[in-house]
Amino acid sequence: MPDDGRMPVTRAPSAPRTPRRVLAEDSALALAAGALGVLLALTEADGRRPGVLGWALLAACVLPLVWRRRRPLSVLLAHLAAAAPFHALDYSHGAPVPASVLALYTVAVTGPRVRTLLVAGGTLLVVVSVWTRTGPAEGLEMLRVTGWILAVLALGEAVRMHRAYVGAIRERAERAERTREEEAARRVAEERLRIARDLHDLLAHSITLIGVRTSVAAHVLRADPERLDHAAVAEALDAVADTCREARGELRRTLEVLRDREGTGPLPSLSSIPDLVRSAEAAGARVGCAFPGAGGGPAEAEVPEVPPAVGAAAYRIVQEALTNAVRHAGPGVRVTVGGRIADGRLLLTVRDTGRAAAGPGTPEPAGGRPGFGIPGMRERARSVGGTLTAGPSPDGGAGFTVTAALPLTDGGPE
Repeated sequence: MPDDGRMPVTRAPSAPRTPRRVLAEDSALALAAGALGVLLALTEADGRRPGVLGWALLAACVLPLVWRRRRPLSVLLAHLAAAAPFHALDYSHGAPVPASVLALYTVAVTGPRVRTLLVAGGTLLVVVSVWTRTGPAEGLEMLRVTGWILAVLALGEAVRMHRAYVGAIRERAERAERTREEEAARRVAEERLRIARDLHDLLAHSITLIGVRTSVAAHVLRADPERLDHAAVAEALDAVADTCREARGELRRTLEVLRDREGTGPLPSLSSIPDLVRSAEAAGARVGCAFPGAGGGPAEAEVPEVPPAVGAAAYRIVQEALTNAVRHAGPGVRVTVGGRIADGRLLLTVRDTGRAAAGPGTPEPAGGRPGFGIPGMRERARSVGGTLTAGPSPDGGAGFTVTAALPLTDGGPE
């Protein structure tokens, strides 16, 4: 239903023109032309009343019209083959006219134009030869007959051109409708993909941190139940609670953005990356953050000014890279987050040192089917016209490296 509340207007599709229906319509039209020809033959004074041969020729003029739309040129030739002797025998000259008009019109309206012109010339030659044999050559009468023939052919050609024009407009409208439907489906698919990426980035990051911190608390509880370190357990549980609050707040912001049609909701940016670093450090990772103008540790790092869409994509890429490092390498992993601007692009690098030494409370890396993290990071980069590579460290050592190059424009993908 349209947004204004009105019901959509739909037209009932017309019944298909089957061969049987076309034959029935043409038969009825031929019968009407024949009835009109009989009436003219009985009432018109121009020419003598047909005899047996005349009625047979008149029927032969009308009968082919039953197949006029199937074989228009053949029908016209058959009609002329009967109409020529009918006029030559000086029968009522008006009787075959309805059938002649219908045959000529059908040839012109079904096209093509070259055939119509050839038929016009050929028909005029036949008329000239017939009228030359039937009596004195009167110029005005010849001109009248010629004018009617040309007028009928011109009418058929005009109708054909109009139908072609209307058909072209209808085809363009249908094509435009299909294009709109395809565009709407594409936008829906892109929106679903964007929502999936946002929820994955948010939930995967938060759940990973919660899993690490609860593992630490469980390890503390199991390590020495007699000498329970209440402070360590409380600190781990407080960290879980903080992560839950942060996840709830970010989920709320994400939902606000999704509900906001104008897209005015807040977007994550590079300025929030130090918060990601602190969260990863709270999960046990050792993270170094280096951006242009960094004055020291992650909390003091200065980040460059970039367009909002680029900043949001960079934030999500770093978030997923840190999440994967903590999830797969475990607490104690060393991670370096770097960013610089060169050649009009923001170059991001997140590199870890590989799986940390396993110990009590260290979660096992996720196994089974491949996840959505790396494809999601690539989609984030492509959404702003950038590229991303992810794989083992290029120096051959242990660890994993994610590198992204994001153009500093809001133009989106090229």
